[in-house]
Amino acid sequence: MGTDPDLPLVEVDVLPPQSDVIRRAQELLISQGVLEGLAGSGTYVAEPRRRVRVVRSSAREQRDGSPFRADMKAMGKYGDWESRTEAKVPAPVEIAARLGITEGDLCVRTAYEFLADGRPVQLSTSWEPYDLTAGSLVVLPEGGPHAGAGVVNRMAAIGVTVSHAVEQPEPRQATAEEASLLGIQKAALVTHIRRTYYSNDGRPVETADIVVPAAHCEIVYEIPINR
Repeated sequence: MGTDPDLPLVEVDVLPPQSDVIRRAQELLISQGVLEGLAGSGTYVAEPRRRVRVVRSSAREQRDGSPFRADMKAMGKYGDWESRTEAKVPAPVEIAARLGITEGDLCVRTAYEFLADGRPVQLSTSWEPYDLTAGSLVVLPEGGPHAGAGVVNRMAAIGVTVSHAVEQPEPRQATAEEASLLGIQKAALVTHIRRTYYSNDGRPVETADIVVPAAHCEIVYEIPINR
């Protein structure tokens, strides 16, 4: 069939190959929790999953034991975590600034993967000045008689009173490592919280980078009102 010379020429955008369109659609639906990919198996419709409520409140720090575990129990879920601690890790520039120490000063670094009913819902990397807890029973956050008790309770065990915490939340996309640990797409939206605990004399005693996937969790801030 020939081309009618009287018809104007129209530029048409060429769509990507169908496989690319499908792949991008799948990545979007996986990031939204509609689909889930199983390595070596395929992509399936995800089981409906209620978002986990992550409460940020000063009141939760007054409880005995783990604040995360208490939060999960309130939702009818079993809260647990996996962790890996390294002692005497030199502080990077940003961490040193947040802890009020010198770059290269030794810290205790602990990486956490928090689970709700066995499914990952939060990541956290914690840094504590080594000279603050060295030689004490709380030097390892997940070791000894105060393992898993949380920063506030552990510091109290060595006579350090934590008076307040400062949190700075901001949205960003997950890194490849974070996505792999959380079971989400690399470009999925997460909330990155920079949290620092301070003692009553103003010294930073711990700082952490907390990563929460938007598709799986909702973050709620509870603000006490003092009358």
